[in-house]
Formats: sequence, C-alpha cells, structure tokens
Amino acid sequence: MGTVVGVIFYIYLQHLPLAWYALTILTLFILGVWSCGITAHAMGTHDHPAIVWDEIVGFLITMTAAPTGWDWILLGFIFFRVFDIAKPWPIRFIDTHIQGGFGIMLDDLLAGIYGLGSLRCVEFVML
Repeated sequence: MGTVVGVIFYIYLQHLPLAWYALTILTLFILGVWSCGITAHAMGTHDHPAIVWDEIVGFLITMTAAPTGWDWILLGFIFFRVFDIAKPWPIRFIDTHIQGGFGIMLDDLLAGIYGLGSLRCVEFVML
C-alpha cells in the first residue's frame, strides 16, 4: 500500500528540479527515521506492515530523474517492490540487524537504490 501512496507523491513531485526532488527525499527520509522509530516503538515491533513511510521514500528514490510516462512509473513500481520483497544482500541483513527508525528506513532506501539502478539500465538499453 505504501508504494501506491509513493506513486501519488511521485506524480506531484516528478516535475521538481533534481536538486529540489533530492532535498525532498532527504527531508522525507529524516522525518521517516523519526516517525517510523516512534511508531515501531509504540507498536512494540520492528517494521510493522502498517508502517509505510519507508516504502514511499524508497519508491521516490527509485524514480529519481526517471523518464516521464506511466510505463516508467509502472516499471519503477515493479523494480522497487521486487527488491523490497526479495531483500537481496545487504538489504535483508540491514532489515534484521539494524533496529529503530533508521533500520526501517535504510532497507527501503537500499531497495530504492537497487530499483533506481535497474530503471537506469532499462533506460540505457531502451533509449
């Protein structure tokens, strides 16, 4: 669900200059470390499925400077979800060993970077 909300955020943010887009992601990441940490503590569990802020930020990272169009949004969505669910190294390690808000945010940050790299590879081949 968080990634779907991330798509909505992206639709509104995609036309920002790259520097403003990056600053927005940084701000959302910092807010996420704080809010996800408080929420996880209140819920008594690490990275509860109801915590979706990390997925929003992760998807926005995947879509950094992406080409415009719904096809790219869909591809970015798929890439991010695959990496977020599969948790290739070191994402799974971070997810299980780094606690608190920073750990919750960091694994999705890395999934977003993996998604960004994959999207760039497809863009390079296609364009």
